[in-house]
Amino acid sequence: MHRVIDLSPNEVEKLIDEDIVMIDVRRDDEFRHTGIIKNAHKMTFFDMFGNCDIATWMRDFEKLVKSKDQLVVLICAHANRTRTISDFLIQNHGYTNIAHLEGGMANWLEEGKQTIFS
Repeated sequence: MHRVIDLSPNEVEKLIDEDIVMIDVRRDDEFRHTGIIKNAHKMTFFDMFGNCDIATWMRDFEKLVKSKDQLVVLICAHANRTRTISDFLIQNHGYTNIAHLEGGMANWLEEGKQTIFS
């Protein structure tokens, strides 16, 4: 059984300019507050009430992710949502190379890493 890969902020930083799909799953209010990691795609998964439109999100996800073994890095505030989403992608959809930013954006910012506002 595949498991989500924990990546440190330093490891994610090294991937920024690589051809790696990075998806920030936070909400718009969170993007506005902290910015996002360069080259990350904004794709909110859960709204502020914890609801999600899985069909639409998966359609958008599959436009970016072309194969089940492609490396994908998921990003959220504290790595709680990304762990849940990673498990969903691995267990329900057969993805084998899903990683997330360990500690989320809180850890990224704590380590003084850069974000962009767009």
